[in-house]
Amino acid sequence: MEIEKSLPYGEGGADAILNVQPNTSISIAYHQLFGPHDDLMLLELDEKLLPDILNQRVTIRGQPDEDAVLCSQTKTYAIKFVGTSNSLFLIPPSNLSIALGASPNSSEKDHDNAMVASVIKVVPGSMELVEVAPRLDKLKLLLSENPYSFDEVSQMNTELTHKNKGLYSWSDLVEKVQASDEELCTGLRALAAVEIDGFWRSLDENFVDAILNMLLHNAVLNDWLLSALNEDEVLPVLEADGFPREIVKHCLGVYGSKVDDEIRGGCTWRLEERPVCVHFARVILRGEKMKLERFMEEWRKKVPEGMNASFDVLEGEVLTEKIGIETRIYAFSVSSLSSVPAERFSKLFQEKPKWEWKELQPFVRDLKVPGLSSEGLLLKYTRRSQPSADAEPIFSAR
Repeated sequence: MEIEKSLPYGEGGADAILNVQPNTSISIAYHQLFGPHDDLMLLELDEKLLPDILNQRVTIRGQPDEDAVLCSQTKTYAIKFVGTSNSLFLIPPSNLSIALGASPNSSEKDHDNAMVASVIKVVPGSMELVEVAPRLDKLKLLLSENPYSFDEVSQMNTELTHKNKGLYSWSDLVEKVQASDEELCTGLRALAAVEIDGFWRSLDENFVDAILNMLLHNAVLNDWLLSALNEDEVLPVLEADGFPREIVKHCLGVYGSKVDDEIRGGCTWRLEERPVCVHFARVILRGEKMKLERFMEEWRKKVPEGMNASFDVLEGEVLTEKIGIETRIYAFSVSSLSSVPAERFSKLFQEKPKWEWKELQPFVRDLKVPGLSSEGLLLKYTRRSQPSADAEPIFSAR
């Protein structure tokens, strides 16, 4: 190619290539602004993402030490560079010289070169987007730095606390967590986070335990039905006991669900069996292993009357081990595990080298990897063995 010293306005740009007819050719030359242009990159897109890109509904997220991801409003995409062995010429619009401030220098000789396409950059490859799971482990870590506790309420030191490290607004989380807005909202709900004075907080376990116990105590005193808790009655009573109204309402949403009450009207809540039973199991097992019989006895005492403390509700929350003829139980929650499959399976097989499927399933069914099925995950990270045709399959590390 020859270096093109000057092209007239409207000539030599991408439009020259677009108008080339079949079985014809066109000359190409270096543009006067030819160079590496590291700020120009090609991005290959799926058509379904094109409206989001054109309407500026996407963002690039990641810290300097992280690989960048592109987030739409609902999904997260890894950005991968794909090299090409063929030369790919980037030809700018014909009015690029005007846009970049190059001086005009039109002449009759330039018009003779009207069909010369000017190359501004040779592209070594392009970027492509691969849908990935949101990286929410960091969200869990950030919210654990400064959980909201009863001390904060009783000491009324909110302003002082807000100056401390470990408090994050929505904009802080968007900046730090690689997930789309929708995925970030889902992650906050899964962690039972609540927005307090503009900051998203997790709640201290002892604080939540105190709220639930006070709620159950007042339910007995006031003859409240746990299946029909009237918000207008519950909130003032617990607020008088020192619990902030908005935090109590949040806990009703975490441990219960709204129901229609045509008789009394207003907002009515029903405490749900599983989250309440799991909460008290976690409190009892905090930091220790117990004999199964002793645990079941204490657990049934804690669980409200009318709720069934069935061992089945603890799937994904506990593990058991046999020591001689004795069975012990201890807390091992799926919520404490990484959402990265390789890290998840590594931790599981550190805990137990071999798993039956009925034990393993609760700890892996929440793993979501776009483009990879649950069966594919198991094939990639585990070895399956089956002593006999009617035996339970056993999974070990690959």
